[in-house]
Amino acid sequence: MRTYRGLIDWLETRWVAPAYSGWLLGGLGLFFFAAATNTMAGWLYVISGVIFALLAIAAVLPKRSLREVQVSRKPISPVSVGEMLTMNLRFENLTHQPKTLIEVRDLLPQRLASPAETSIEVIPARGLYDWVYTQPTQRRGLYRWHTVSLRTATPLGLFWCRQQQSVKATATVYPTVLPLAKCPLVDNIGQAVNPQVQHHRRELGATEGVTQSLRPYRWGDPIRLVHWRTSARYGELRVRELEVYTGGREVVIGLDSAIAWDPEDFEQAVIAAASLYFYAVRQDLEVSLWTAGTGLLRGEQAVLLTLAGTQAGEESRGDRRPQLPLIWLSQSAESFQGLPEGSQRIFWPPSPQATATQSGAPPSGLSNSLSNSIDGLTIQPDQPLQIQLQAAQGR
Repeated sequence: MRTYRGLIDWLETRWVAPAYSGWLLGGLGLFFFAAATNTMAGWLYVISGVIFALLAIAAVLPKRSLREVQVSRKPISPVSVGEMLTMNLRFENLTHQPKTLIEVRDLLPQRLASPAETSIEVIPARGLYDWVYTQPTQRRGLYRWHTVSLRTATPLGLFWCRQQQSVKATATVYPTVLPLAKCPLVDNIGQAVNPQVQHHRRELGATEGVTQSLRPYRWGDPIRLVHWRTSARYGELRVRELEVYTGGREVVIGLDSAIAWDPEDFEQAVIAAASLYFYAVRQDLEVSLWTAGTGLLRGEQAVLLTLAGTQAGEESRGDRRPQLPLIWLSQSAESFQGLPEGSQRIFWPPSPQATATQSGAPPSGLSNSLSNSIDGLTIQPDQPLQIQLQAAQGR
């Protein structure tokens, strides 16, 4: 059966392949020809000749029908996991004859979905036909494909002809970004080596003792900054201008993508890295992402694109792990050794079966001792990730 299917596919792609009706009509033609040979009846020769002529015409027309049909694709806008990808394919008829009854298959990657299919009733002469469809997403990733298949049996339906066109496509599915209301891992990173951070935070919320100057009130200024005594003296609202702390703080989020991970745990780690990064951005911190494949990088689009494409066990092509206080996400307890002072950790404990498979022995207390030597969080698989990231950190 597989050999027959392969033969039919080969015929459809390179020439034409008979449909069921084509096989049936061909069999009837042979039957009438054999009967004519046996009886020498002229009318039987005529019938068989008409059938074979019809088959010949039906074998030529489908291939001609697919000529001069040009396919193009509009760029696919990136989406996040759970959102819908919008695909827009355009078919242009370059001939003066309409093209009718064409089956179209967009051969999506198997990791994304099964091929999308539609039928085009007619493409007008020198006209266009747009096919727009949506595809739900379930996993992040960079998906690339390049094949669109056109198939028709027009006009008689006796033979199928298929043409494949190369139309490159790239769909980007970003990881989920959790809306963290707070995150002690980010808020407290580096405090052991940068005691000015707490002083800076006190300044941000202060209303006394850090006034640099007074200026007239402008629309949008917070009322808490109004200096009421001076305002009463001048007869107009005067607002404090506070001293600005200029010694910034850099946060580095490191994803240990060079090691082997449990697939589901790695997806959680990618979600956690994206969520921590955008939480730090909202806190106006200087934040960077580090992965084994890219090294240090910044910028929301660059980070999302990197996290969409990163895979566990990838080759290390970037810089070495930075010697800065960082939030290190890993499933290897040994990787927490040598982290810079002030770093935080997020640890996904491997399952006992995976640990025994990798080491050949049951898991020992080494992992616990290493993971407990650095401030941070050990992920519990039975609890939501967002709640754990927002919870107070432990040892």
